[in-house]
Amino acid sequence: MTRPKNREFEFQGINHLALVSSDMQRTVDFYSGVLGMPLIKTIDLPRGMGQHFFFDLGNGDSLAFFWFPNAPKAQPGVASATKAPIPGPSAHGSMNHVAINVAGERLDEYYEKLKAKGIECSRVINHDDSPMQASLETTPTTFVRSIYFYDPDGIALELAAWTRELPRDGDVRHKPARAEDAIRYREMAEAK
Repeated sequence: MTRPKNREFEFQGINHLALVSSDMQRTVDFYSGVLGMPLIKTIDLPRGMGQHFFFDLGNGDSLAFFWFPNAPKAQPGVASATKAPIPGPSAHGSMNHVAINVAGERLDEYYEKLKAKGIECSRVINHDDSPMQASLETTPTTFVRSIYFYDPDGIALELAAWTRELPRDGDVRHKPARAEDAIRYREMAEAK
């Protein structure tokens, strides 16, 4: 099956995703020093508004951070994911986590490298079509393998490796939920 094409816009991936840091030096130390992302652009914002730094993510994509001197404190579970082995819920309109694409054959190596650098991370999770939708082993329906961890500000990060081309038969089969479906979903969760 061939990958579907956007018939409206010729998007070329993500230019940058902009997040907010509480300490830009600590952010540079983590993203460049620990994860090895080159720092490619730094900006001091006008009128003392703060800073805006960009890190190379590969493929021409960037991860950017703002530092605002008067930014409110982090609000996990609202503006970002609740901290758990697999990131938990966050509020509507929030950024839940950043998934960084990596080569599948390197994922186990990267897990070991994160652990050696003292980064607390999940085991390799194999996302699949099973009832729990995740396994510690690959299955015939595994479509992506992931490792989850957090930056110094609690931003949830994922190293993700696709295991097959998407979509194939059965990959797109669920009706999108509407806001009014929340009650039914909460009732299903409480019944389990």
